[in-house]
Amino acid sequence: MSTAPSTSPPEESTQLDAPASAPRRWAPLRPLILRLHFYAGVLVAPFLLVAAATGFLYAGAFQAEKIVYAHEMTVPVGDEKLPISEQVAAARKAHPEGTVSAIRPSPADDASTRVLLSGVKGVDADHTLAVFVDPYTAKVRGALEQYGSTGALPLRTWIDELHRDLHLGETGRLYSELAASWLWVIAGGGLVLWFSRRRALRKVRGTSGRRRTLGLHGTVGVWAAAGFFFLSATGLTWSAYAGAHIDELRTSLGQATPSVSATAGGDHAAHGAAAGTGGSGEHGVGLDKVLAAARAEGLGDPVEIVPPADASSAYVVKQVQRSWPTKQDAAAIDPSTGEVTDVLRFADHPVLAKLTRWGIDLHTGVLFGLVNQIALMLLALSLILLIVWGYRMWWQRGRGSAFGRPVPRGAWQQVPPQILVPLVAVVAVLGYFVPLFGISLAAFIVVDVVLGEMAQRRGKRTPAQVN
Repeated sequence: MSTAPSTSPPEESTQLDAPASAPRRWAPLRPLILRLHFYAGVLVAPFLLVAAATGFLYAGAFQAEKIVYAHEMTVPVGDEKLPISEQVAAARKAHPEGTVSAIRPSPADDASTRVLLSGVKGVDADHTLAVFVDPYTAKVRGALEQYGSTGALPLRTWIDELHRDLHLGETGRLYSELAASWLWVIAGGGLVLWFSRRRALRKVRGTSGRRRTLGLHGTVGVWAAAGFFFLSATGLTWSAYAGAHIDELRTSLGQATPSVSATAGGDHAAHGAAAGTGGSGEHGVGLDKVLAAARAEGLGDPVEIVPPADASSAYVVKQVQRSWPTKQDAAAIDPSTGEVTDVLRFADHPVLAKLTRWGIDLHTGVLFGLVNQIALMLLALSLILLIVWGYRMWWQRGRGSAFGRPVPRGAWQQVPPQILVPLVAVVAVLGYFVPLFGISLAAFIVVDVVLGEMAQRRGKRTPAQVN
């Protein structure tokens, strides 16, 4: 990175960076936070930029999916829907390959039924082939690869994987976890820096140059900060490493997400019938009576029927509505008798399990539908603008000729021990639970120390060369 000296007059630099006189409690920490905010902004911002751009695309993919796959997803409204068993039989006649892993009956008058097939040649192992059936005529309208519990079709799946791992698999997930690990730190540091400035220096109107860029950067950052904290927290809940620690913590507190027992007469267990069966998915009393039994338990649309995994398992019928109000009730039904053997209500989920469910759904844009998706797009756009303004400020420190100098070193030496020691302890704990934050922060410190040592040695050699 360039360390070209700034040509700004000393008084201008001092004025722009001067802290407010009122919040003196931030005074010892402000230089340290400023340096951390600078390094994180410069080095982590590219990861955040990719996450924001792909997140923007993903939020818009829900509406695009409805347009691109309108033929498969929607049907002309008819008089009466056929039994679900007839619809599945039609799907299996058109697509006898693979096994039936689940059935999603038509959830609305103009919606098609989805018969999900696993183990289909050419379809990813963790994906299914969704066969779309007209519920009024049993005519197959098409088949598309589907992924995830929200039923993402190829367009949204591609964008989802781009956002999650850049299509690089498990290794690629590190980029998104790194971005989520630092987003809250950068946002929090920016809030401290902004509110520790004098009120007169926060305005945007009537300013120009670097001060105007700083005003725009700070103002938008303050308004969007709450959203960034939320995106960071919810993004970490299903990340590779921090997510594992969160799951362990929830389990230890008895707050893990329960699932209905798929064994006859069992209590709520941590497993269910996830595998499908061949043929039409019909067992014992059949799909129609199973669906009727679930309806009698109050499981309204949309639902998903999962056939028994083996001879000792039950059907599992579960609600799959992730929008508000959330419908996530589930029931297990004995295939030989058609009796309900277990029921799990979303209302009975532990508090943290509910919050996790709502947090993930809000993060992915399904909890409040279009409004949710627009809000996410605005947040993503805000983050993109903040990153652009941040780099522009760095450039303006050099007056357009070169990138400006970084914040001076040695900021930690200004922090009193009674603040520094607890701060280091907190950072160490955070580094353990959020490993990519801890590892990257340690890397920043090492690089900073090395650069500082190199600069010091150059400074010592220069006088000798002159003499």
